[in-house]
Amino acid sequence: MNDPKELVVKVVELTGSNYQIGGLQAEQLRQESNWNGPYQNMEKNPDFNCFQAREKLNKVHPNILEEIYGLADGLGIDRNTAIEWYSGYNVIFPEMGCTTLVSDSFYVRNYDFSDQLYDARLVLMNPIKGYASIGFSQQIIGRLDGMNEKGLVIGLHFVNQMYKEEGFIATTIVRMVLDQCATTDEAIQLIKDIPHGYCYNYSITDKQGKGAIVEASPQKQIVKFATPLVCTNHFESEALKGKNRETIQGSLHRKDYLLKLIKQRLTPLSAYHSFNGNHSKLFFHHYKEYFGTLHTVVYLPNKLEVILGIGYDSDPLTISLKDWLAGKTVVPKAIKGNIYTNRVILVYSKIFFVKDEAYKC
Repeated sequence: MNDPKELVVKVVELTGSNYQIGGLQAEQLRQESNWNGPYQNMEKNPDFNCFQAREKLNKVHPNILEEIYGLADGLGIDRNTAIEWYSGYNVIFPEMGCTTLVSDSFYVRNYDFSDQLYDARLVLMNPIKGYASIGFSQQIIGRLDGMNEKGLVIGLHFVNQMYKEEGFIATTIVRMVLDQCATTDEAIQLIKDIPHGYCYNYSITDKQGKGAIVEASPQKQIVKFATPLVCTNHFESEALKGKNRETIQGSLHRKDYLLKLIKQRLTPLSAYHSFNGNHSKLFFHHYKEYFGTLHTVVYLPNKLEVILGIGYDSDPLTISLKDWLAGKTVVPKAIKGNIYTNRVILVYSKIFFVKDEAYKC
C-alpha cells in the first residue's frame, strides 16, 4: 500500500424547525466551492416525477419536505430541483456494503462505500418536531445509520438494484425512522408503510434490546427478530432470497465471521476494534469499487452514547447524545482518520478478489 489519505468528517449541529435546519445546512454548504457538484454530476432518473415525490413526502414525513424547502431557499435553487436532489425519491444510487452486529446492549457497524461520494458529515440534530438524533448523513437529508433520543438505532444494508419501483432510497427511509420511531416495532411498521425504491436490509435495535432485520424489497417486506443478530448485504428469507444479486459470497463470508465474533462476548470497545482494525476481516480498502470502509460506529441505546472512528485503526471517540441535548458537552468540529484509496485489486468474472476472497457483494 502507498501512503494513506486523510479523511475528514465534519460534525454538524442542527436545532430549530425543519425549515430552519434546512437553511442552516444551506449556509454550511455554500461555504464549499463545489457544493452542487455531486448533484449536477449524479446520474439522473428520466422518470423522476417531482409532483409525486412531493405528494409521497407530504404523506409519510412532511417535516423532511420543509427541510428541503429550507435548503432550496438558502441555496437559491428551485424547490423542485431541491426535491429531486435531496428527497431520495426515485433516484439512482451506486451499490454499497455494510456489516452490522447487534447485541442486547450495543449495535456495531462498518459502512463501506466510496470516499468520493461520501457526505463525510456526522449530524447531531434536535428539531422542534420529531426526535433528536445522531447519525451519518448521505445526500444531506438522508442517514446511513443513526440513533435517536429514544434509543432507537437503525442502519441500512444494500442488497440489489434490480426489482426497483418508484419509491424512496434507503438513506431517506433511515432518516424517517429516526425522526418518528421510538421502538423497533414502530420502526418496522413505518418501514412497511413507506414505498421502497430498491432492495435493502435494515438492521434495528432499541432501548429494550429488541433486535430485528427487515428485508425490504419494493414488492414485499419480511421481518426477522433476533438478539444477538448479524446483518450484511443479502436476503435470507425464502420469500426474498431470489432477489439477491447473482454473487453474494462476500456477504456470506462476512456473516460467517460475525457469527464467530458473537461467541466472543464482545464489549462495545472490543467490538469497535474488531471492526476497525486495518487487518480486520471486516475492514476493506476498495474505495474505487464502492467498497472501502469509511466509518466504524458503535451505538449504545441505553446510555445514548456513540463510539466512532473514521478510517482504519482510529482511536475511538465517544459522543453522548444525552449530554449534547442537555447542553453538557462540546462536540468536536471535525473527526479525522486515514484510508488507503489506491489499493490495487484483480478482477475476474465481474467479481472483485483480494487474496482470493470475493468481497464485493
